[in-house]
Amino acid sequence: MPKFLAAAILLAGAVAAAAAALPAAAQSAPPPDALRELAPSGKLRAAINFGNQVLAQRGPGGEPRGVTADMSRELARRLGVPVEFVMFEAAGKVFEAAPTGAWDIAFVAIEPVRAAVIEFSAPYVLIEGTYMVPKDSALKTVEQVDRPGVRIAVGLKSAYDLYLTRTLKNATIARAKVGGGRAMIELFVNEKLEVAAGVRQQLESYANGRTDVRVMDGRFMVIQQAMGTPKGRAAGARYLSAFVEDAKASGFVADALKRSGQTAVVAPAAGK
Repeated sequence: MPKFLAAAILLAGAVAAAAAALPAAAQSAPPPDALRELAPSGKLRAAINFGNQVLAQRGPGGEPRGVTADMSRELARRLGVPVEFVMFEAAGKVFEAAPTGAWDIAFVAIEPVRAAVIEFSAPYVLIEGTYMVPKDSALKTVEQVDRPGVRIAVGLKSAYDLYLTRTLKNATIARAKVGGGRAMIELFVNEKLEVAAGVRQQLESYANGRTDVRVMDGRFMVIQQAMGTPKGRAAGARYLSAFVEDAKASGFVADALKRSGQTAVVAPAAGK
């Protein structure tokens, strides 16, 4: 297990143990300005991204399930308003909708480009971004991928697309323009690209039981999944940040992940 994950898991365990020993700290009633900014229509409109299966899954009737849906419902409960889910197939689509007023809160990875239009909390979970390659690929390590002639499939405007766009010097990025992680994998397969970049859990789920691909050890980035609200909602952002810290410390995030059958590292407390 990577040292990063081992350390984070130990820290998450310590936080959960402390939470079990003491009553969970409940947030006080929301200040009027925070309530007005987070639910300006009288309901909490929560953007759910189905492109990341760790964070959201569809129920039998298409309803959202998973840690992001659970956190949305809990935040709405604390605010004293109903929740309305605004559903997207990719994080890039959530980001594009931020300036339109389509949603009040969202669950997307922290990225400098996104921070121009979204007020972020600290992360609530940490996920590895890594690579998948054909089984017989000469590329053995993450460090070998950035070389001329290597084409990397990514989801358009995903966290890993934005990161690799900033950092790659030699490899070429190929963007799946529709959908999330699944569309990226389809692009990798259909175009016979050298590499697919994405969330480790999603790549491993696809590769499990297959003999034609393999997921690399190591990572090229740590994806910091956070909650956010559109820029200009300072009071709402402060309340959202406090909510995330309480949800981590009380074990709510860990429990929600467990209920949905997902594995991810709960982020440490802000500033740790």
